[in-house]
Amino acid sequence: MHKLINCCLLLFILQFQSSFSQPQATPFPSPFKNIDTLATNDWWNRAPNEIINLKVNRDSVVAFGLYTVHANVLKLTAQLYPLYPKETRTISLALYTDGEWNIVQKQDVNELGWSALFRIENWDYSKDIKYRIIHGEGAYFEGTIRKNPEYKDEIVMAALSCNSNKDRGLRRNYVRNINYQDPDIMFFAGDQSYDHTEHTAAWLKFGLQFRETFRNRPCITIPDDHDIGQGNLWGENGKLSTAKGSSDGGYRYHPEYVKMVERCQTGHLPDPYDPTPIEQGIGVYYTNLTLGGIDFAILEDRKFKSGPEGKIPQQGPRPDHIRNPNYDPKSIDLEGLTLLGERQLIFLKDWGGKKSEAMKVVLSQTGFCGGAHIHGSLDNRLHADLDSNGWPQSDRNKALKLIKNANAVHIAGDQHLATVIQHGIEDFRDGPWAFVVPAIVNDYYSRWWWPEDEKAGSNPNKKTSLPWTGDYLDGFGNKISMMAYVNPESPSSGGGYGLIRFNKKEKNITFECWPRNADVTTGNATQFEGWPITITLD
Repeated sequence: MHKLINCCLLLFILQFQSSFSQPQATPFPSPFKNIDTLATNDWWNRAPNEIINLKVNRDSVVAFGLYTVHANVLKLTAQLYPLYPKETRTISLALYTDGEWNIVQKQDVNELGWSALFRIENWDYSKDIKYRIIHGEGAYFEGTIRKNPEYKDEIVMAALSCNSNKDRGLRRNYVRNINYQDPDIMFFAGDQSYDHTEHTAAWLKFGLQFRETFRNRPCITIPDDHDIGQGNLWGENGKLSTAKGSSDGGYRYHPEYVKMVERCQTGHLPDPYDPTPIEQGIGVYYTNLTLGGIDFAILEDRKFKSGPEGKIPQQGPRPDHIRNPNYDPKSIDLEGLTLLGERQLIFLKDWGGKKSEAMKVVLSQTGFCGGAHIHGSLDNRLHADLDSNGWPQSDRNKALKLIKNANAVHIAGDQHLATVIQHGIEDFRDGPWAFVVPAIVNDYYSRWWWPEDEKAGSNPNKKTSLPWTGDYLDGFGNKISMMAYVNPESPSSGGGYGLIRFNKKEKNITFECWPRNADVTTGNATQFEGWPITITLD
């Protein structure tokens, strides 16, 4: 009798396992081919990959959540591992209230990207509230929606970018340091994924690496070119790109792939300022977020920007790389070329013109100048890189004037080279301050600030031993004042993260720049040479 029972039990277990290992239902068909293959169609038949194991235990299918709260609206994106055909596509959001867990909302999972968005209006922002994202009977991800830190005199943001796949390990140093410093909000400025055509697997890897930094605090994530599968991106209002390297402008891959990436990375952001889609039905996410008396404008640097190919005289082997130091910068600053696009300029003007006591900050992917001389290797000196926001110059100046009129600072990433620069528009130092944070992993395509004459500029920063600070013209003829930079010979190969402290009482902002391998918990960790830098707003 016992043998019969044991045999029946074993048969039940094998049948239960078989329901997952050999799915019989027809999977949701992907609208695109040869991209995101690890997480679409019959994904369970794929061989093991070097990015991440997607066949997790079924009590671990809820990978992580990302949230923001703005204007008393909570938006929370739930990210799941791929589901088998017979598993439910419904997930729940539960809140811990009155001493127990209460399910407050259910949503369907989108099988392209395996995410779902929860939205709750009239959010009580006056207290911490625990949340759970629940799938099935035993899978959940738990964290805390923090109360609005408006009571604090200082609001702190941690800012990171460029999570290169040259190192696929966990990010324990970052998690330890950031949680110890306990910022109020996280900002990932782009290139969370470097596995161009496998965003879902790489996005899950990013979440596994960093979820302990945003499990219990709000997080802003914005995708950049590598996230949507391109080495560079000039979005040109959403057109289809057909040129190698996409320097003709537009998006190389299927619009549903682009929409999937943006849905997973930006769905939890506050509602867009103007949600009108661009070409190919691709959406937009530029918006603002207020937190603790700080007002963050979130831009999309590349979405409307003109591609250089065929529009300006080519000055090197690639349409986007200028190698001729004797070229005329005015020859590429032509009528009709776009940087942020008219829609975002309208947004910036409206956002910056609203009178409030809030300190204002602009967040975007990259910097508004050519802040690097050498790209990739020491023998690759570029006079100007059209991938930066230093071009087109006229639109660059339009954007900077609006940022300056808002009395805002700018925070970005992308450059693999940390810098603090005060921009010049008409004259040196009449524009806004900008902090471009270092790469998370800087062992791939590093960049150097290295003037060819190896001389300091006028009015150098006397508070640092760095040799090349002061006033310079970048390769586009833009005026910039370099205050600090982190070349890859620095500690941690120049990799690390930024910490920005907004002191509301004193109306000043402190930029901190921490090496990846520093241990801030020891009490004797040091920042990169040149930091911290404190500026006072007008």
